[in-house]
Amino acid sequence: MSPYKDELTKAMTFLAEKEDTIFIGQQIVYAGNPMSTTLTEVPKEKMIEVPVMEETQMGMSLGLAMTGKSVITFYPRWDFLISATNQLINHLDKFEHMTDKMVNVIIRVGVGSKDPLDPGIQHRNDYTKEFKSMLQFTKVHELKNSKDIYTIYTTAYNEGGVHIVVEWPELYYKN
Repeated sequence: MSPYKDELTKAMTFLAEKEDTIFIGQQIVYAGNPMSTTLTEVPKEKMIEVPVMEETQMGMSLGLAMTGKSVITFYPRWDFLISATNQLINHLDKFEHMTDKMVNVIIRVGVGSKDPLDPGIQHRNDYTKEFKSMLQFTKVHELKNSKDIYTIYTTAYNEGGVHIVVEWPELYYKN
């Protein structure tokens, strides 16, 4: 394993140990993308596997957070998060300011890589800058250095609110 993937696994293990956390996304119970390989220590009963329905997944994430859960929701590529943009920008981002209640949601999103397999131009875009410009209250963190991973995830959990954590899956395989 790489230090990057090790730190992601350590952060997900930390989150899984918290009583109030729940994990939701595609290919998390049944591994199928690089992000799912960081969940080896997360109990299956803390996971909700969803089909390809990105906007509904974001709505479910908000709904679960409204019940007091700290939600970690997975979008393996920015290109998939685009389909959840309505829920993210119009509801989740502004929830606290509309209701005076805080929800805790961590959105894991990946920048698709060309290596080891190029998924095509429609699956490897980085929309970090664009989303930062559209979101008013969501904090966006970029995981460019493995040394920052654990701290960013633990801080996002402890601070609460809505956080997008941007990952580079090609770093999962580099030493």
